[in-house]
Amino acid sequence: MTPGFPTPETACPVLTQVGRAQFFDEIVPAGRPVVMRGLVGDWPAVRAARQSPQALVDHLGAFDQGRPVRVIVTDPSEDGRFFYDDALTRLNFRKHEGTVSQVLARLLAPSDGSAFAAQAVTAPDILPGFSAANPSPLVDDDVPARLWISTQAVVQTHYDLYDNIACAVSGRRRFILFPPEQAPNLYLGPLEHTPAGAPVSMVRLDAPDLERFPRFPTAWAAAQAADLAPGDALFIPFMWWHHVQSLDRVSVLANFWWNATPDRGAMAAVIHAIAAVRDLPARQRRAWAGLFEALVFDAETPPGRHLPPERRGVQGPLDAAAQQRLRDTLIRTLSQA
Repeated sequence: MTPGFPTPETACPVLTQVGRAQFFDEIVPAGRPVVMRGLVGDWPAVRAARQSPQALVDHLGAFDQGRPVRVIVTDPSEDGRFFYDDALTRLNFRKHEGTVSQVLARLLAPSDGSAFAAQAVTAPDILPGFSAANPSPLVDDDVPARLWISTQAVVQTHYDLYDNIACAVSGRRRFILFPPEQAPNLYLGPLEHTPAGAPVSMVRLDAPDLERFPRFPTAWAAAQAADLAPGDALFIPFMWWHHVQSLDRVSVLANFWWNATPDRGAMAAVIHAIAAVRDLPARQRRAWAGLFEALVFDAETPPGRHLPPERRGVQGPLDAAAQQRLRDTLIRTLSQA
């Protein structure tokens, strides 16, 4: 149990001795979260963390070139939670720059009750040599490690537009995960102003306001929990919502993001659909939903298959030339709207 937070009834499956073939042939195609126990237990960084916080700081500090990273800091009154203020007019944390060595030194100093974090520190740029010493056993070397260095903290439920392997280096981590289809029951925050780029759920898992968020119990029934100790890893599939709790004072996680299919502006398509479709009369929205299903979401009957290949246009495969024509059409259509 995590103090202050409930525990979902369902736990993520746990596997041991996961190799590259099993990961890409079975785990990734299944599209479900999986804990991989001890995946990076042999990393020198993990061995140093198990020895002592100072040993970990010495290991990471040896790679630091003094380049600045973004650091976020909350007041003690926020209980380590990175989020919005009550009025949603601003974020509840401050931003400044520092080096990784400065962040690590602050982790070892006496706590003043505030939470702070250096997030998504790209190892090749900021800590060159870390990846050579601590290589991923699953993804290729061209997928960079990113480090998340923090005190005890809570990152609000959000999603990423990548597949993700999250590897605990130091400190325990609790993940609570929700499948993508639970988005309507998680009550998204502002799309234009987010804590870290992706929309977050407005529901506090430690104190859900069910009058304000009445559908949240449906999401909670689908939630899964994953607890990581140093050396463990978690596969988080594309767009799975995840709430992250760092449970120890010296908390370091390395993650690997990758996407087999380059993003073609899917979020922009969502925003355009909001502008163009959402406020239409219900009868018209249902009609558009049928067309979206036929042209975008019907995997069993791909659009355009009934047409000659040379006449399928955007209903057929989108090569580079077709994508450019489609972009030109969008620009022309939006300029006329």
